[in-house]
Amino acid sequence: MKIADPPPSRANLRIKVLLLENIHRSAVEALDHTGFVVEHRREALKEDDLVRALAGVQLLGIRSKTRVTERVLAEAKDLLSVGCFCIGTNQVTLDAAKVRGVPVFNAPFSNTRSVAELVVAEMIALARQLGDRSREVHAGVFKKTADGCHEIRKKTLGIVGYGHIGQQLGVLAEALGMRVVFYDIAPRLSMGNSRPLPSLAALLAEADFVSLHVPETPETKGMIGESEIAKMRPGSYLINLSRGTVVVIPALAAAIRGGHIAGAAVDVYPEEPEGKSDTFRTELQGLPNVLLTPHVGGSTEEAQEMIGREVAHTLSTFTTTGATRGAVNFPEVELPPYKGAHRILNVHKNVPGVLRDVNKIIADLNAYIVGQVLATDSNIGYLVMDVAKDVSIEVRDAISKLDTNIKTRILF
Repeated sequence: MKIADPPPSRANLRIKVLLLENIHRSAVEALDHTGFVVEHRREALKEDDLVRALAGVQLLGIRSKTRVTERVLAEAKDLLSVGCFCIGTNQVTLDAAKVRGVPVFNAPFSNTRSVAELVVAEMIALARQLGDRSREVHAGVFKKTADGCHEIRKKTLGIVGYGHIGQQLGVLAEALGMRVVFYDIAPRLSMGNSRPLPSLAALLAEADFVSLHVPETPETKGMIGESEIAKMRPGSYLINLSRGTVVVIPALAAAIRGGHIAGAAVDVYPEEPEGKSDTFRTELQGLPNVLLTPHVGGSTEEAQEMIGREVAHTLSTFTTTGATRGAVNFPEVELPPYKGAHRILNVHKNVPGVLRDVNKIIADLNAYIVGQVLATDSNIGYLVMDVAKDVSIEVRDAISKLDTNIKTRILF
């Protein structure tokens, strides 16, 4: 489904967009329709190259390989926002972006189905040892066997992280006759007949298949290590399409060699090559009934097209209205547009007295406020304010001179 983008305007012609890592053409089309000037590149950029490329650029679009560091953010003086055309945002230094008034957006929904379908395919492939059988036939060996091969019907799937992907995976698994249990650190409403468990240990002890769908955080780093794998049922399977740091690879490899784990499917790794031509090594290579894929969980044409539209729409809406709904590092604000006014967007340090100072400016300039909304977190405040056109530039300039100001811009 196509997401409607804001209509083009003359002011939008000043907005330059840099899209890296071969982001889907749907994003280019959507941003171009909005009136932005779009540069589309296939490759990721190293830090020095990215700093140079961002001169005069207001919007940056990346996937998983480009690193937006504190230095990049400090030198990108014109940057308004970063769009991650994927789920993860750990490739951006989020706090540094926030304190510079740069909201970061991602695509939390668009590749949900693609990832869930791949997990289903991998569960069946692992249960039937399809990776090994395929490799053998390619080598000229015709090993027809049922030993260690099973249906997934009536087996138990344990989902760790019951967000959008986990929930859809559970629905698909139930449709195939599986029992579904899940564990999440946050309370989640069960979908279908899925059943929450009180702890990760309880899930590991009950599940035939364990599928991981958690973000990369200090809490999830190494969360599946030697002791956790030891708690898994003998002959069970581990699937990781979340983040490479979640699983301790040597512990998983040892469990497969020792026969405690019957197989694994891994799509993400603690360290991944930067380019397609780079050599990749992992301890899991060559192990029996192990499916290794190169971070392709959401890599379908359908998912990439929807991700392109979703993030492009979010960037367009932020740039043209100031809305930050869905930002991962920013207070969320959304104020309906008002045609008879100019909109002022102000990011400031969250200290006492800012709104008082802003209101004094409004009073001194005898400005008429049509609408105003403020949201804060522990570091910053984000003020969106519609004021009468006749004094809007004076209001913008005065707010920009406040000691607490981080970034202020005006939308005509």
